[in-house]
Amino acid sequence: MKSAAGARSPSFDVWNANLGAAVAAIGVRGFPDALAAALRLLAPFQMMNGFLYSPDGHAFDLYNDKIVAARSIIVDRYLAGAYVLDPFYDAVCSDSSQRMIVMRELAPDGFLQTEYHRQHYATTEIVDEIGFVLKLENGFTGVLSLSRTGSAALFSGEELDLFRSAAPVVCALAARHWYHVPGLSLDIKNTVPAARIEHPLLTRRELEIVTLILKGHSNLSLAAVLSLSPNTVKVHRRQVYSKLAISSQAELFRLFLA
Repeated sequence: MKSAAGARSPSFDVWNANLGAAVAAIGVRGFPDALAAALRLLAPFQMMNGFLYSPDGHAFDLYNDKIVAARSIIVDRYLAGAYVLDPFYDAVCSDSSQRMIVMRELAPDGFLQTEYHRQHYATTEIVDEIGFVLKLENGFTGVLSLSRTGSAALFSGEELDLFRSAAPVVCALAARHWYHVPGLSLDIKNTVPAARIEHPLLTRRELEIVTLILKGHSNLSLAAVLSLSPNTVKVHRRQVYSKLAISSQAELFRLFLA
């Protein structure tokens, strides 16, 4: 099989040898590096990292030992509340089954213009991202991400197919390695309340609209998601901005997630 760059995918012997090394490292510190080495046989990527989500809506650090940007940007700000706008978080909240997910297949139509994208993706120079969904102990769900950064090209269709074919074994191995993390290393009882988009001046419908705006839905997408007419969405949006005394999405982001 050929990749988009014309290089052959790994031989069965090479793949098995690297996968065997990852299996042997389950439960020890070297597992993430061994798994990353096997995955790089399928296609190159610059960063592997991961987050963990609890059934009640909290987010935690799963694996961010070798991130390629400032931790305050890619981890601390995310865990402080920005995760509620992450398309991956939305995806696992609605379906926690083990599988591969692709950011550009999940993101709303205006995602690239959102303040969340500007602060999280543009700042960290992530240009493309895929994730492997992991089912863990106590109903927790993990997402282990592979990212292309800087001037790297997007994952090609053939590269995504290779990763998708490998997803069942990748998810199984990673879930086995990190399965007990929620019970062993998280101070779940003493966490702050889960991040939510809420405001005393706004109705439930207006909060729905605010949340979808912040996630990157255009007026047309908002109308489709909420089964409203585009004109009704525009009216709601004007009312929200008026109540909050703001005039832009950047102000809306700062108000709820600064």
